[in-house]
Amino acid sequence: MQKTARKSGSEAPPAARLPAHETIYRALRALVLFGDLTPGQAVTIQGLRARLGAGMTPVREALRRLIAEGALEFQGNRRVCVPVLDARHIRELIYARQWLDPYLAERATARASAADLGALTAIDDDLDRAIRRGDMRGYLELNYRFHRRIYELADAPILADVADGLWLRFGPSLRVVCGRVGTQGLPDRHKDLLDAMRERNGEAAAQAIRADVVQGMEQVRESLAQLARED
Repeated sequence: MQKTARKSGSEAPPAARLPAHETIYRALRALVLFGDLTPGQAVTIQGLRARLGAGMTPVREALRRLIAEGALEFQGNRRVCVPVLDARHIRELIYARQWLDPYLAERATARASAADLGALTAIDDDLDRAIRRGDMRGYLELNYRFHRRIYELADAPILADVADGLWLRFGPSLRVVCGRVGTQGLPDRHKDLLDAMRERNGEAAAQAIRADVVQGMEQVRESLAQLARED
């Protein structure tokens, strides 16, 4: 995104102007993204209709889109569930994010205005407050918003969409990790990133976001391995 306030294609119009199928898709996507639907959990059209207050057609369309995006899996007999990550999946996600997020952060550093940096700082401050309150859902939403804003500022829409889509793959597992180990006491890589962006140091920004990505994904890896051992 350039400093001249070009609107990102990912920005949503007001909900009242969205067609029903898009509203339901976004609502279901959020349930997956923020771990309200847990890894391995089966979902049904009727259950989602009741949960979302939606008709059958928009729910079916939302399921179809999320299956195509890898956020949900069709397992036959009309059974759809949230995928369970294994070690191979985690390795692939770490590999992809270690390249994408630093590249996008470096681009964002060169393009962000003072107002952009102020908005990012405000999101991060809200994130800190959510952590102090023990608001896990709030933390997950704000953490996603922080990273998504970096992607938008990078002004690389194809790569931003790829990076954003990866969140659907690990979001449910991240909710499990936060529920087990919490978020307190970890190094605050967001502050390092913001400092680097204010100094217009793209290389330092890339290093900060890489450390943040590895820290989070390694937590997912370790927590899922522990759960497997307990089973």
